[in-house]
Amino acid sequence: YGPELQGFEYPYELNSYFFESQGTHLKMGYMDTPASGKPNGRTVVLMHGKNFCGATWGDSIRVLSQAGYRVVTPDQIGFCSSTKPEKYQYSFQQLATNTHALLEKLKVGKAVIVGHSTGGMLATRYALMFADQVESLVLVNPIGLEDWKSLGVPYRTVDQWYQRELTLTADSVRAYEAKTYYVGRWQAQYERWVDMLAGLNRGPGQRLVAWNSALLYDMIFTQPVVYEFKDLKAPTLLIVGDADTTAIGSDLASKEVREKIGRYAILGKQISAVIQKSTLVEFAGLGHAPQMEDPDKFHDALLKWLAR
Repeated sequence: YGPELQGFEYPYELNSYFFESQGTHLKMGYMDTPASGKPNGRTVVLMHGKNFCGATWGDSIRVLSQAGYRVVTPDQIGFCSSTKPEKYQYSFQQLATNTHALLEKLKVGKAVIVGHSTGGMLATRYALMFADQVESLVLVNPIGLEDWKSLGVPYRTVDQWYQRELTLTADSVRAYEAKTYYVGRWQAQYERWVDMLAGLNRGPGQRLVAWNSALLYDMIFTQPVVYEFKDLKAPTLLIVGDADTTAIGSDLASKEVREKIGRYAILGKQISAVIQKSTLVEFAGLGHAPQMEDPDKFHDALLKWLAR
């Protein structure tokens, strides 16, 4: 696929938001899906993870739209259908600011903010920065529930991340996701997402895609949000597949460190206890992406909580 995922089919109409940031003209891809059921006047914003795109929220967009929600699903800068700048100072604050500007353009006031994986870190930062515009917060197997660097995970430089990303293949993506995301249970429908990620990373924009990916990994590793969960004001649903073991940089860590990080069966309970208005839903035996592993169970829990 092209450097902005040209050639990959999105489940709903893909739009473009053009803006300037850090002296660079940028394009942010997004889907803005109206309610297909009786409109309830509420908007849900879906934030994707590091190895995911807005497209991976397709089932959730359909279910939420049928339930009466308007659903806005952006691809963040550096990801998927959006610009991969030559130079960009990535921070969760910057990505949150970009998203806020998009929502202002779309005339979205208060919204339910849903973040999965790295999108959970971004959703947390967004809720801290724009608290008055967050109706409620949903975190789905968010990473950043711990500070890996403080737990002994070695630092990997941007250049080292870059070299690593250049070696990414469909086989390496599949092997990592099967082990970490799906607890060894591979299903045929996951191949579409392997094709999406590997096709983007092995396409004509490979070096620019890999460079942005390296910058983003550095952002994730060096900008933990775990210390600020206590400051969240919005009602928060934390959904956790408790067999998840995702931890950035774990491949560099010692056996002793690996054994104590990425333990979502423990982390979910720990973080839920810290968030002031928190509801914890744990899915026993599911991995990093419960919305894709068991969509019926996931959407049932989500819609019930939103309708509370």
